[in-house]
Amino acid sequence: MSTLWRVADVVSGVPETETSRTIGLRVAGLDGYLPGQHIDIRLTADDGYTAVRSYSVASASMDEVLEITVDELANGEVSPYLVRDLAVGDQLEVRGPVGGWFVWRPSNPNPVQLIAGGSGVVPLMAMVRAHEASGNPSQFRLLYSLKSPETGFYQGELRTLARDSSNFTVDYVYTRKVPEGWPSPPARLTAETLLANILPSDPAPDIFVCGQTVFVETVAEWLVQAGYPAATIKTERFGGTGGTR
Repeated sequence: MSTLWRVADVVSGVPETETSRTIGLRVAGLDGYLPGQHIDIRLTADDGYTAVRSYSVASASMDEVLEITVDELANGEVSPYLVRDLAVGDQLEVRGPVGGWFVWRPSNPNPVQLIAGGSGVVPLMAMVRAHEASGNPSQFRLLYSLKSPETGFYQGELRTLARDSSNFTVDYVYTRKVPEGWPSPPARLTAETLLANILPSDPAPDIFVCGQTVFVETVAEWLVQAGYPAATIKTERFGGTGGTR
């Protein structure tokens, strides 16, 4: 972990949805990171005004290029620039990666349940990618709650992983619009739907929940009420759509 500000070169920028973009960064002196960590980005205006925002790392820990996925906030100071204007070849000031609690380590043999609301899938995708790259045989399952199919991140990659992997499963909940042919109408996630689409409480899986604050707190409460040990539930939250971006 580094608390120093460093220069990162922007090496890629790929749209995920109409309002989000995955950005690849090459950071000088980066010596590795853990899936679930985040970086801080600092932008400085011509008049000296600075804005700092935190973004979860989306790439696997062994990747040379560190990736983040930014979801644009309509009134944001930083996210609109990163999504709309930042170009390959530009440079950013970054700090980190930081964080040592909401992380998954490839040496961990426990089954893992991931639960994401919207853009909260970003750090969980880093765990999925690291799990796949490591060859760890533990069971991984992702429950992904989305407003609509169009708002989902990493959709092609998730479909491929779920199809080809023997130990990774992804389940979806759509709250406002469902894909064509979906077997049920859109509906908010309920405790019943949650429990029907996650790993059972015995043996206790490691659980990572990420999304908006209300989503995370509600899901964590349902899990504890259903008998999942509180010590196995790790949460990461943000206040608005896309977090403090």
